[in-house]
Amino acid sequence: MNLTEAEIVELRQQANGRSVRADLARRARLILLLAEGLTWSAIRAKLDCNDSYIALWSKRFAADRLAGLFSRHAGRQRYKVTDRLEARVLARTTMHKPADGSTHWSTRKLAAELGGDISHMTVARIWAKHGLKPHRLEGYLASNDPDFETKAADVIGLYLNPPQHAAVFSVDEKTAIQALDRKDPVLPLTPGRAERHGFEYFRIARGVFISVPDLKRKLMRYIRKYNEQPKSVKWKYFDTTRIITPDSIITVH
Repeated sequence: MNLTEAEIVELRQQANGRSVRADLARRARLILLLAEGLTWSAIRAKLDCNDSYIALWSKRFAADRLAGLFSRHAGRQRYKVTDRLEARVLARTTMHKPADGSTHWSTRKLAAELGGDISHMTVARIWAKHGLKPHRLEGYLASNDPDFETKAADVIGLYLNPPQHAAVFSVDEKTAIQALDRKDPVLPLTPGRAERHGFEYFRIARGVFISVPDLKRKLMRYIRKYNEQPKSVKWKYFDTTRIITPDSIITVH
């Protein structure tokens, strides 16, 4: 294969250029090796290619010279995500459930339900952009007690303005049992926040405020009365009992 001086210079620049695409640099090296007179077997070993590759690009170079080394089909244009497409993805994610009955969306399920107009990686990028995490599930606790704010302010006040010479005890029930039904509504998936399920029962938690004077005697008396109650009514007893003395020695909040 015969090359002009200008072609040799251009091919060497393409073969050694750092900003040149790898496939174009490989084709330039192929033409230079053919011009040097190397056999096809030697070129296969140097470029790790096959005979079809050598035949294709040598034929194109012979027909179109340097222009023949460029790909005739460079691929499609990069996929562009429009605002309309983002809105479709967000609406389907937050307002609908998967058609197959699944509890949560996956990128591939959503891409398939949109009719193949979008790839699953594009769905993942849109979710990441808007902070959507359909695979996550969190819990929350809401109280329907009409006096909740008053009671909460009472407990918070113990922390903000603790009385002097006093001890505060907090007692709670065990809440590790899985909920079967939900009293509170399911809060939907929103950007930046996962879907949330509420607990199904009332948490029976009370703080006990007992003043320091005569602490041991008063506390032991209260515990003894509590232990005398049957197990089935202990929490009810603790919830409803109020110990009031003239000097407010013991107060149950």
